[in-house]
Amino acid sequence: MVWIPGGEFSMGSDVASESLCGLPGVTRDALPIHRVYVDGFWMDATEMTNEQFEKFVKATGYVTVAEQKPTKEEFPTAPPENLVAGSTVFTPTPQAVKLDNYFQWWSCVPGADWRHPTGPNSDLKGREKYPVVQVAYEDAAAYAKWAGKRLPTEAEWEFAARGGAAGKLYAWGDELKPGGKWMANIYQGKFPTLDGDTGEDGFKGIAPVGQFPPNAYGLHDMAGNVWEWCSDWYRPDYFAQLKTAGTVARNPQGPDSPYDPMEPTEKKRVHRGGSFLCTDQYCTRYMVGTRGKGEVRTASNHVGFRCVKAAETQKAKN
Repeated sequence: MVWIPGGEFSMGSDVASESLCGLPGVTRDALPIHRVYVDGFWMDATEMTNEQFEKFVKATGYVTVAEQKPTKEEFPTAPPENLVAGSTVFTPTPQAVKLDNYFQWWSCVPGADWRHPTGPNSDLKGREKYPVVQVAYEDAAAYAKWAGKRLPTEAEWEFAARGGAAGKLYAWGDELKPGGKWMANIYQGKFPTLDGDTGEDGFKGIAPVGQFPPNAYGLHDMAGNVWEWCSDWYRPDYFAQLKTAGTVARNPQGPDSPYDPMEPTEKKRVHRGGSFLCTDQYCTRYMVGTRGKGEVRTASNHVGFRCVKAAETQKAKN
């Protein structure tokens, strides 16, 4: 873990982009920019890896959400034959498609879970240092509790990602490719086609952790590779609530309840950082300050997590 000193900063983003996950224009759920203070804390230098998560599973016998057969109570309208263990997997399209329906490239795959991230024919051989994926929110929270840690608040995550710099577009500065060098594992090529990701950044698809330079706090992959769960419920109006209070928000913990107007019945938590599937053609949420979201019992092969720990807890351990 690395030490994040804490302090006051301007949280959110007013960047305008025509490729924000189907929401053209300004990152409206990241507005208004508001002042926040966070106490110092420790944070994992990298995303949680497969080998780290495996130690947790071996020690506890934990079974992830994706490995559990869904119940009729949870999905009352689903046909019985669809109630099988599995998870969400990115599936490239045979040819170029209009980017107005993400169901064209996302599908529920029976047998997909953290050990088999893209389905039953996949495994983790040689991927010990890759980020663990196919973890739902409660899976990430369970690991954090076992490890004596917790998931970061959205404010802690953004403060850490900024690395002490103010108003930058990315975790490393204002240029996507400073000196022509890629700084994160994101998507190059024609999204979301079969031969799309050209791997110009060195990786086609997901990458092992720590392959790109760290930010000023020593944190790797605060943009791209895999999205990361935060502890906050998601609401698009939460930043407005904090701004309206008229004071510096101190260690904000997120809203009391979730609400996504696009799917009002779903309970969602915040994702941060973007993933290897983020592209300027569709989703540029690798920009620091922008936000993602995910239903708490839904996992996929591009979402993982990292943990934090309070200062006094880590010092006591040392």
